[in-house]
Amino acid sequence: METLASIESFVRSAETSSFSAAARMLGLTPAAVSKNVATLEGKLGIRLFQRSTRRLTLTEAGEAFLLEVSGGLDTVQAALANASSHRGQPSGTLKVSLAFGFGRQYILPLLTEFMRRYPDIQPDWRFENRQVDLINEGIDAAIGGGIELARGVVARELARPHLVLVASPQFLADKKLPKTLADVAGWDAIVRRSSNTGRIQPWQLRDKQNEQMLIEPKARLILNDPEAICDAARMGLGAALVPTPHAFNYLQDGSLVRLLPKWYGDVGPLSIYFTSSKLLPAKTRAFVDFIVEHFRQAELAKKFSGA
Repeated sequence: METLASIESFVRSAETSSFSAAARMLGLTPAAVSKNVATLEGKLGIRLFQRSTRRLTLTEAGEAFLLEVSGGLDTVQAALANASSHRGQPSGTLKVSLAFGFGRQYILPLLTEFMRRYPDIQPDWRFENRQVDLINEGIDAAIGGGIELARGVVARELARPHLVLVASPQFLADKKLPKTLADVAGWDAIVRRSSNTGRIQPWQLRDKQNEQMLIEPKARLILNDPEAICDAARMGLGAALVPTPHAFNYLQDGSLVRLLPKWYGDVGPLSIYFTSSKLLPAKTRAFVDFIVEHFRQAELAKKFSGA
């Protein structure tokens, strides 16, 4: 097992060209990763890296060794993880990436039941609104939308959320309820700036007959987080176009009202992402099945539909 740890430190260091980056993936210190690689070099009797203050570069021998071991490493690790399930329970550290608002509202409350079912799994969950690289960052699973399907990563669809127009009763108090999208176009609006492109997102809407309308809202307030937009709309600061998972509770308690329910926008599927390894670790399979089961039982796909 000591040799396996050294090989893993070598492979992750080679993939990232950095002991520090490899250490973050492995949950070790850079010094420990460096020591593991040095131990491996001592056992093999060859130098695997040319080291500099700026980056690591594979030697010719290192490149050859990487080609021989990198593919088999994932297989061995998956086999070791799955072997633990023969003792009765999946085990190991489970690294999951979740969007801030959605993860806290819908996934974090499931943690107690998940840990009760799988006491040998240690959740290591990261709440972050960004694109993640599951393979290079050593993440077991991610839940979100629009994550790029890199080679070796698959997505299992959980729901098809939509964007819906909302406003607070306070904001609507001195207004007539809109009958058409044109009625909303001149209202103060809370708009979203894309975290990926930096652009303000227009309101692209359609109906069940697939008639489409594009509105350039009158931006009174610009935010980049859907949960913050819901809160601002609840405060009466303007109308907003928000994803259904974030708006759902507000619509349920009446602090937000849906406008023009005939119209909605598309945001793409909400999915759980994981690697496509033939030997998917038992801990990851347990988590994927648990989340899929919960979405089905709670009928979240139906609740998140704006159509």
